[in-house]
Amino acid sequence: MLNTSVGAEDMTDEGVFNAGSSGPLVWIPFVEAIVPDVDLDERVMKITPPKGLLELNVRPDGMSKKEKRQLEWKERKKFQRRLIAAKKQLCQLEQQHVFHGFRHGEKDQRDVLADQIVGLNTKLFQQAMRNISEPGSSKSLGLSEFIRDNATSLTRNTLSVTADSIAMGEIEERVDESLLEDGTQSISKGKVAMVLVVNAYTNEGMQFEPASAGSPSGEDTSLSILKSILLDDRRFVKLEDRAMMPIIMICPTNELKSIEELFSEQDYFSFDRDKVWFLEEEKLPVIGPASELACKHKILMKSPWEMLQTSVGSGGVLSLLGANYMLESLSKLEVEYVEVLSVNERYIGGHTELCGFVKSRGGHVGIQISADRMSSEEAYDILFSLEYLKKITKQIDKLHFYMIPATSSHVEKIDKEWIEVSPSSPNAHEFYCSIYSFLSSCSVGEVCVMEITE
Repeated sequence: MLNTSVGAEDMTDEGVFNAGSSGPLVWIPFVEAIVPDVDLDERVMKITPPKGLLELNVRPDGMSKKEKRQLEWKERKKFQRRLIAAKKQLCQLEQQHVFHGFRHGEKDQRDVLADQIVGLNTKLFQQAMRNISEPGSSKSLGLSEFIRDNATSLTRNTLSVTADSIAMGEIEERVDESLLEDGTQSISKGKVAMVLVVNAYTNEGMQFEPASAGSPSGEDTSLSILKSILLDDRRFVKLEDRAMMPIIMICPTNELKSIEELFSEQDYFSFDRDKVWFLEEEKLPVIGPASELACKHKILMKSPWEMLQTSVGSGGVLSLLGANYMLESLSKLEVEYVEVLSVNERYIGGHTELCGFVKSRGGHVGIQISADRMSSEEAYDILFSLEYLKKITKQIDKLHFYMIPATSSHVEKIDKEWIEVSPSSPNAHEFYCSIYSFLSSCSVGEVCVMEITE
């Protein structure tokens, strides 16, 4: 905006800022004068402004105020429709008490509750509630049981390699060299995507204990393990192949920002930043014990405006990938295989061998196993064909949830007042689902196993 009340002698090369009735004004000096071109015969006057003047009047986002208001209105309407749909589903599950917070507090507090309700994966929550109300509604099959029950059938599709050969990048005599070539080509051509899962579970599958004074916190531990893996191009993907590989990070809410900063500080560890995504881990509400009258488990509230939620474990990876259009994005990048890997200190590598082996057998699933991994379902390394992963992420009803006893402080509304509850013994249940739930509906012929031996 030009201010004609200021004389030319007040201008400087840096521009002059003034306050006007419409807000701050700024002088933009131009060397060229604005001289009109008048055509007397045609009775037309043309004005060509100096280069850069028109750009000053164009909004950075290219949208007018009216267009912005219309877009904001559409977004609000879309959010309201999603909120209404989520509230209906919670009502069907008899969880109306979650809405009490809408009658109290400030607008920003009510907005937090609305955001959390909209963000809740209600289909997954319904499946979890169905599992505990109908124990026989789905059958869970763990990795150990699957390997044991199908030992004979899996023999043809089992490859044994030593941990030392993987660590040293050497080829064993019993391993076909073409397997490594196939795996190397698939990775270098961007046909393999990586999903790295950082969660709050240690190698034993239990949650991190609170850090004691002078000891690293769980967050610091997981970040240091992640960093050491990504910086090691012998165990992890070679540096020259990283620009072609899409990578998806799944992280706890409290670690998401730290992990994004870690990638930024390390120049994305040589990955293409346009092919790197960060997702929050899948969470579900914590529920209380079944009431004696209604025999229903109620969602516990951390505050009147926040549900108490925890991670659902490795099984949440499957629902998360299916709900965020990630697989469609990978399809556009012509990805053929997706490796899902938990970040843990037992990680040794073996991407090339696993990918080449699955491809050579025409399989849809490749599972890396070892004595350590057989004892913990939170330390996993699984390769899926993209085709098969799309299939199982749509089969939420195949996931099986367990209830884990927990001691959880929460609030309850009693006689129109919010009361804090601080139990001294287990009073709640957290949902847990293993990524190996998909094995219950998986054909043995589609599975390849790579066994890591000492």
